Amino acid sequence: MKPIFKKNDYYSKLAKREHYPARSVYKLEQINMKYSVIKTGDKVIDLGCAPGSWLLFLAGKIGLKGRVIGVDTQDIKINLPANAKFIKTDVMNFKIDGEFDLIVSDLAPNTSGIHFVDAEKSLEFCEKVLEIVKTNLKKGGNFVCKILEGEGTQGFFKKVEQNFEIAKRYRPMAVRRESREIYIIGKGFKYE
Repeated sequence: MKPIFKKNDYYSKLAKREHYPARSVYKLEQINMKYSVIKTGDKVIDLGCAPGSWLLFLAGKIGLKGRVIGVDTQDIKINLPANAKFIKTDVMNFKIDGEFDLIVSDLAPNTSGIHFVDAEKSLEFCEKVLEIVKTNLKKGGNFVCKILEGEGTQGFFKKVEQNFEIAKRYRPMAVRRESREIYIIGKGFKYE
């Protein structure tokens, strides 16, 4: 059985007041406050960007000299800032040529309510995102990835540890209490 979420919780109300399409923006804001993953002028990929809150937040943080590309299978219904671009495609088939300072992923599977099935699909997304990171993140670059905790979480975290100077697990306060999501942060990509 899927949990019933309150649409008028604190972060949902705040997102509406601050003109963000979703409350998830505060997860990224809290991650950035703790780990300083976003810098002015960064080139960024935002995987699983719909409905667009992270895209808007990133565009604001990186400034006009930065660039952010959002990728999702779902359309976004926001006005894109001048330094942002949207590509409608499946992340599992996504390929891009370029070097980026930061790659973030808030990808989530369509949940079934069966935890191990949802966690496996989440892990599959994370593994694909790590492939994109390995071919497109600059040496010293940063990485943020949502994962639903499950059997494969520790193994995935070890891969992040192997590829970054610093690897951390973090659960922002903005994550709903009943959620099993955490974020894995990698700082200082060790380019091979």
